[in-house]
Amino acid sequence: MSTTTPARRGRRRTADDGPRASLKQLIPFLLEHKGVLGVVAALSVVGAVTTLLQPLLVGAVIGRVEAQEALGILVWAIVGLVVVSSIVSGYQHYLLQRTGTAVVYSSRRKLIGRILHLPIGEFDARRTGDLVSRVGTDTTLLYAVLTQGLADAVGNGLIFIGAIVAMAVIDPALLGLIVIVIGLSIAAVGVLSSRIRKATAAQQERVGELASGVERAVGSIRTVRAAGAGEREEAAISQLASQAYDQGVTVAKASALVVPIAGVALQLSLLVVLGVGGLRVAAGSISVAALVTFVMFLFMLVGPLGSFFGAFTSVNQALGALGRIQQILDLPTETDRDAEIAATLRREATPTTDAADSPAIEFRDVRFAYPEAVVAARRSAEAEAQRTLADAHVDAGERIEIPDADEVLRGVSFSVPRGARVALVGPSGAGKSTTLALIERFYDPTGGAILLGGADVRALDRGELRAQLGYVEQDAPTLAGTLAENLRLASPSASDADCERVLRAVNLGEVLERSELGLQAPVGESGVMLSGGERQRLAIARALLAAPPILLLDESTSSLDGLNEQRMREAIDAVASGRTLVVIAHRLSTVVDSDLIVVLDHGRVVGQGTHAELVESTPLYRDLAQHQLLV
Repeated sequence: MSTTTPARRGRRRTADDGPRASLKQLIPFLLEHKGVLGVVAALSVVGAVTTLLQPLLVGAVIGRVEAQEALGILVWAIVGLVVVSSIVSGYQHYLLQRTGTAVVYSSRRKLIGRILHLPIGEFDARRTGDLVSRVGTDTTLLYAVLTQGLADAVGNGLIFIGAIVAMAVIDPALLGLIVIVIGLSIAAVGVLSSRIRKATAAQQERVGELASGVERAVGSIRTVRAAGAGEREEAAISQLASQAYDQGVTVAKASALVVPIAGVALQLSLLVVLGVGGLRVAAGSISVAALVTFVMFLFMLVGPLGSFFGAFTSVNQALGALGRIQQILDLPTETDRDAEIAATLRREATPTTDAADSPAIEFRDVRFAYPEAVVAARRSAEAEAQRTLADAHVDAGERIEIPDADEVLRGVSFSVPRGARVALVGPSGAGKSTTLALIERFYDPTGGAILLGGADVRALDRGELRAQLGYVEQDAPTLAGTLAENLRLASPSASDADCERVLRAVNLGEVLERSELGLQAPVGESGVMLSGGERQRLAIARALLAAPPILLLDESTSSLDGLNEQRMREAIDAVASGRTLVVIAHRLSTVVDSDLIVVLDHGRVVGQGTHAELVESTPLYRDLAQHQLLV
């Protein structure tokens, strides 16, 4: 059964589909710096007191001038308050900037720590660029929460309340008119809140898609150039950039409305005070000094109100980004359910064998199907690749067939004796690479059990399990950095001599001699300064350096020519002595001398034995051998 998907059709997730953070989720990020924020709050109180005293002193000065009395130290008191207020404000600003940077730093550390420990399935289901965007762009928006008014809410709140109380004492009637104007402005900003948050979340989604598009194109730039697809990739990425721009404009429009609301509130309030207040001064209800003091308190009232509006906007933007951050932080790590799994295994009393007599690895009726999210992501990637071909070669309206999900392994059972060399062979899609992924516990089987030394791998600590395994994946990546950094990824304490030894063992001595830097020679981004075969041999050298008792090699010789393949086999023969070796190979010539060959087809074991036995007993293996001229 299959489903059909239009070549250009795809459902884009909207902000409503994504997570939304609440202010409650933001508070823990702030509480990490509660000591500094406490100092900021104290400074805010000092700043609020000095600010509130200034209108009172100005009013007293005006009163003395009207009464033709000496000013005394009032002028110097005002100057002193202004100086103290400025110093407090400057230091408070520094602390807020520093704390804002610290919040971004701590959130990035949490996010990076979580991402690097997520289950492999999450990486299969998500795009790398989007994860990078969450670490970089989304966390930056948290900075605005502290630097645009939220953290000094204590001081602004005191100023606001103090101004209200003082204005109520001076003229309650005027204050009532001001409250009406300010209340309407606050209601208007509240209406904008939901719109700003949705627009920001959507903008961050588009930025994540843009980062994914750039990462995809740059990561395969040679393929793109060779295929003459540069302009098409540019157009696709430009479209993503345009969508991010459109969402940014939407955020800007919603946020821009907040600014004039604050301005209008101030202007209307000032007009009301000057108009009505002037009439009350003329009627003798209040004095000129009282009116001036009232106006000064009005400006003090609107200042915190403007800060509130700014904080309101920045907090809503930050909550939109925090939703995407929290979505990753809420995901379980690879080891979160290990204790529960181990307890379940103990309750079920999963059978094991005696460790001394048990095989190195044993599969017992193992079944496995990839999670639906992984299947959906792979379908999407496949459809995207086919759409690229459709854009270049076929009618864009043509429909593309995408297969449904199914079990990858269907009751697989086989044993790998200790110290033996076992090969897994079969056509593409038979489930060979999946078996190694299950041994490494990148995934857990959905049925059956995998035993390592007689113990269910799910009952073993992942670190201890993987320390026993040397895994070289198909198309193993080379990390940007030096030869030594790549080699020491799994063996950080290895000596230079050991590193050089394994490099020469896999016929990479010429790479050492290619540069006077030796082990410190850079390999370039993704190992671009090495050939494909050299990158594969470097990955094998990295596994050999760790010297684990079990080696898992997935198509380890696929990128080598005949001469280097023979040398590689000789090197593996040397290091495999006394170790268990599980090899996946399409070229049967590399595994015909294996102690055991397991033939997989459509997720099932269809044959086991030596090369000679399988040629006689297993039609699929015989066909593979005939096509490769081995019979």
